[in-house]
Amino acid sequence: MKTKSTIIGWVFIGFSVFLIGLFYFYPMAQALLLSFQSGTGTNLQYVGLDNYRRLLGDPTFHASVRNTVIYLLVQVPVMIILALLFSVLLNDKKLKFKGFYRTAIFLPCVTSLVAYSVVFKYLFGSDGLINMMLINLSIISQPIQWITDPFWAKITIIIAITWRWTGYNMIFYLSALQNIDNSIYEAARIDGANAFQQFFKITIPMLKPIILFTSITSTIGTLQLFDEVMNITGGGPGNATLTISQYIYNISFKYTPDFGYAATVSYAIVFMIVFFSIIQFKVAGDKNV
Repeated sequence: MKTKSTIIGWVFIGFSVFLIGLFYFYPMAQALLLSFQSGTGTNLQYVGLDNYRRLLGDPTFHASVRNTVIYLLVQVPVMIILALLFSVLLNDKKLKFKGFYRTAIFLPCVTSLVAYSVVFKYLFGSDGLINMMLINLSIISQPIQWITDPFWAKITIIIAITWRWTGYNMIFYLSALQNIDNSIYEAARIDGANAFQQFFKITIPMLKPIILFTSITSTIGTLQLFDEVMNITGGGPGNATLTISQYIYNISFKYTPDFGYAATVSYAIVFMIVFFSIIQFKVAGDKNV
């Protein structure tokens, strides 16, 4: 019976490992091999490191990396801070209608990426609702070109992805906060710690693993940013909002198809994810990295 149970266990594990290898690791290996090839369609030839040399001198790729890193450095910290603040506020036992507020903040996460991107495109149009409100409130005198100005187009993208993903991270923090023993806060209050001291001395250290997790997942998501830029600005004006993922799409389907070079750009994202993840682990003080 023991041998039979062992065999059955290995069958289940082996099947799962086979599927993971088939649908995850095999495509990754094929993409890596593809990055050393060049050509159109199926007419591909091995070119060694030529694609990687081309990558280093590609101004469009440099622009996409610059834009993506700007989104990463601005949007991720803002989103993490907002998610933390919302989670702390919504964890207050005295707050009424907590269920409504939690649902309202989390709701953007379940909306269609394309649908909400199109809505944002119209909201932030030159004659959209946002400009109309700002003009009526006498905050601005002329419509802001949210979509066609390079600076404001980036701001629009940052606002859009922050609006969508803040609630997603808030749920992680809220769950972690509810697992912190209230006696810790009670002891701190007895010792004279105010709300700010409790937040920075208790809440933040206790949430450190969750903050690290959400920071890394948000970094990965931002480096793969595609839908919002594609549907709101199309990467424009010029290449002012172009992301790496959108550049991969353009190389594969919009321009003359070059799947080998597109795979090379894809692996650039992999290297960037590894790089930023290591930095975040080091900043968090993880000695295992």
